[in-house]
Amino acid sequence: METATLQEKIEKLPPERLPEVIDFVESLLEQAQKQSATHLRMTWAGGLKEFRNQYTALELQKKSLEWWGD
Repeated sequence: METATLQEKIEKLPPERLPEVIDFVESLLEQAQKQSATHLRMTWAGGLKEFRNQYTALELQKKSLEWWGD
């Protein structure tokens, strides 16, 4: 049994149902964007490594907040 593609399924819909499809797809895209924005990216990991011998972890945390504000 051959499965129709998404495009083929959409083309079989009556034209008055297309706005619902568009709204649904836009909703999914919006949710995906929100989800990706809330996930913590670890690109900063190791970024303060050069300072680990100069500061304790707590001092480094406070310093990073100071530097972030600059």
